[in-house]
Amino acid sequence: LCPCLIYGAYVFLPFDAPLLPTVSARLVYTLRCAAFATFPIVLGMIVTGISRLCSSALEPFGELQQEVEIHRTYVSQSIHLFILYFFNMAVLATYLPQELLKLIPLLTGLFAISRLIFWLSYAISRSFRAFGFSMTFLPLLAMLLWNLYGIFVLEPEGLLS
Repeated sequence: LCPCLIYGAYVFLPFDAPLLPTVSARLVYTLRCAAFATFPIVLGMIVTGISRLCSSALEPFGELQQEVEIHRTYVSQSIHLFILYFFNMAVLATYLPQELLKLIPLLTGLFAISRLIFWLSYAISRSFRAFGFSMTFLPLLAMLLWNLYGIFVLEPEGLLS
């Protein structure tokens, strides 16, 4: 489903990436796009705080209730995946040709939407969370494989420089 979503968005959404001739400009562009991917994480932190305040637990630092634990786990996992996603997107932006830089905001949007889908499915039932997680993890895995291909096959002479 992820390749179909990315391809459809790439073909049908009417925007293009700005002209980014240098690596530093591409990294700044990636950093700006990645700021939008933090929205689901910040929203999860807010909901975690609110659910902690509204919790019926008498001991604030005691054992967490399940509804609080769901949000806390979501935020923790999302932060870990965001770090991996961001570093892979930054490396990816250095290898992509100019006409494919449109993928950076599309991958960022896919990350944000898939984390929200994961959160919703995780809150409903833990057995449904695989769909949202795979929508996050499989593009991350594809970026990692492309980055390794780019590092070792496309530009092996620049590996240590």
